Amino acid sequence: MKIKVQPEDFIVEEVAHLPLKKKGTYRVYLLEKKNWNTVDLLIRLSRAFKIPLRNLSYGGKKDRYGLTRQYITVKNNDDISHKDRNYSLSFIGFMDRPMGPDLIEANKFSIVVRDIHKNRVSTLEENIEKLSKEGMPNYFDDQRFGSFDPKGGFIAEKIIKKHYNGALKIYLTHVYPGDKAEEKKRKRIFYEHWGDWKACLRRSRTEFERLCFHSLLRNEKAFLPLLHRIPREEMSLYFSAYQSYLWNEVLRRLIKRYSVETKAHRGIAGDYVFYTVISGESLDYLKNLSIPTVASRMEFQDELTEHITEEILKEHGIKRPSFNLRTIRQARFTSFLRKAIVFPEGLTWSFHKDTIYKDKLSLKLSFSLLRGGYATMLIKRISL
Repeated sequence: MKIKVQPEDFIVEEVAHLPLKKKGTYRVYLLEKKNWNTVDLLIRLSRAFKIPLRNLSYGGKKDRYGLTRQYITVKNNDDISHKDRNYSLSFIGFMDRPMGPDLIEANKFSIVVRDIHKNRVSTLEENIEKLSKEGMPNYFDDQRFGSFDPKGGFIAEKIIKKHYNGALKIYLTHVYPGDKAEEKKRKRIFYEHWGDWKACLRRSRTEFERLCFHSLLRNEKAFLPLLHRIPREEMSLYFSAYQSYLWNEVLRRLIKRYSVETKAHRGIAGDYVFYTVISGESLDYLKNLSIPTVASRMEFQDELTEHITEEILKEHGIKRPSFNLRTIRQARFTSFLRKAIVFPEGLTWSFHKDTIYKDKLSLKLSFSLLRGGYATMLIKRISL
């Protein structure tokens, strides 16, 4: 089974409640794109139109692998509507506030899953029927953990534990899938020669790399001031990734506790455990449960969830007050409640002859998920 073979195979559309007006401080645009993630495209728009990045706001991050439609706001007098090769920006009105996640009600998906063997059809149909009735765990999916380093771990955890050396090392040496060959090679050299700042400086190419290694040559303990230079948007992503990881850990343990039978998919930062057999009583409990993301202050719905959260923090050597950072100011940990399981709305499906893979079938799925739900998690569930 394959998804996102071509952008049109994975269509995402925001369903948002926008308080549009004829005049206002913020211009609202419909952004349609492919081959761009939301943050990188907004950085490009900021530079192209000489608009401060802080004046561009969005509600949800959409990745580059798909055809996506979402709303953004721009605090700027001029209309910047235009079309490019891989995106278009269409002005639709004004608002008195910037776009934010609170305005998004759901995301509508139209997905084509390809390269399906004919003998898989009955299993897939059975899993889809089961999903419709029992929902699925609302894990954060792998897209959230691109900054997780298999060797070093999470930047945010290093910062919380005041391991500033380790945090900067991950920041400068972590290899992303989209990195070019030269960049991957350079990062490996930084990793292997970490602490030999002259050797690292000789290999530096970017302005920030040079700044870091020049600073460390002058002061070998300059890690924290250099972390302060990481842009707010990036640091917020690192904090969110760690919160998402801990949240997934809590849900994973609850699923194992309340399920009769489970199956799992391996993930970047831990397995995704799904219930395949579950009692009605346990399903009702999970259906009505929301779990807080971890911060110094959290709102728990029951003692068990609080106990599991405390257990996980203890295993990681962290206490709740540690999330109230005083050393890093460009981002912070804020707790919010997230539903433990979700049910797709309006789920329909149909099998067709695959137009790309010979002698195989494709599966077309249409459905909506509440804000924050991952369609890729639904694909994981039905493929068990």
